[in-house]
Amino acid sequence: MPSAGRLGGAEVLRLLLVAHAVAAFEPISMTVAVGAVSLLTALSYKNLHCRFAECCLDERPFNASALKLDLEEKLFGQHLASEVILKALTGFKNNKSPKKPLTLSLHGWAGTGKNFVSQIVAQNLHPKGLKSNFVHLFIPTLHFPHEHQINLYQDQLQTWIKGNVSACASSVFIFDEMDKLHPGVIDAIKPFLDYYEQVDGVSYRKAIFIFLSNAGGDLITKAALDCWRAGRKREDLQLKDLEAVLSIGVFNNKHSGLWRSGLIDRNLIDYFVPFLPLEYRHVKMCVRAEMRARGSAVDEDVVTRVADEMTFFPKDEKIYSDKGCKTVQSRLDFH
Repeated sequence: MPSAGRLGGAEVLRLLLVAHAVAAFEPISMTVAVGAVSLLTALSYKNLHCRFAECCLDERPFNASALKLDLEEKLFGQHLASEVILKALTGFKNNKSPKKPLTLSLHGWAGTGKNFVSQIVAQNLHPKGLKSNFVHLFIPTLHFPHEHQINLYQDQLQTWIKGNVSACASSVFIFDEMDKLHPGVIDAIKPFLDYYEQVDGVSYRKAIFIFLSNAGGDLITKAALDCWRAGRKREDLQLKDLEAVLSIGVFNNKHSGLWRSGLIDRNLIDYFVPFLPLEYRHVKMCVRAEMRARGSAVDEDVVTRVADEMTFFPKDEKIYSDKGCKTVQSRLDFH
């Protein structure tokens, strides 16, 4: 670099112009400029980082149309569940300042689509679905097996949820097999589901909690059967026909995981979502969907054989599959 005494005329002029330009900025303007550069640098780093690792994109627009299409194409015979879940998620995700986390409790017999729906929801919220670092699945028989350790499970559950919501505000927590959960465990998360702006410095208002349970399945099946025997279509059943009786039934059921739970008592569960028993035609839809998922051409003869091997009830009318679509995959493997 040339010394000051040897600067040429052009170089002196250039330095004077730079000094004049810098002087033209007031201190606050310089601060804003530096802040803008820092922000751009941070955004560039985040964009680069998110190309190679999963990021929690809280502000990512929610694609309600994609969820609607998934439910229409992949979930069969569940007009109530599809409608409630689509409206609940769309309203919640479009609300920039929700007052509490979204809490859904899905009820129905095995094989009716509860687990399947939770997978669809997870994937529409976080692209990696159940493999996402921001979607957390709890299974009572695995994570909370011992009744005498309820206090320990409650502490662990609170710590786990707090840590994950701190890392990603839009975390999703799925509790499977709630009917096998020891009563009292789930009440540990009550403060997180309530109308608090923050709990110990953490806001849970953008998180989503989903409970899956067979409890209440008998009540739902009875309502569906009464509807059929009255000559009405299953599509005539509305949420108001089932939700109240379902919440009371689950609250009073010792094997529901929500027995006398403060979550129900405090009205912290936003929707009790009924999954109706599946009919013969719905089982055939499941078989076709599984064949397509395997990349096979749909063979209607095989579809009929698989559906005919399922068992149906009531004994005389044989309307509903007693396992839903639970064993479709294994029976299709056989054929």
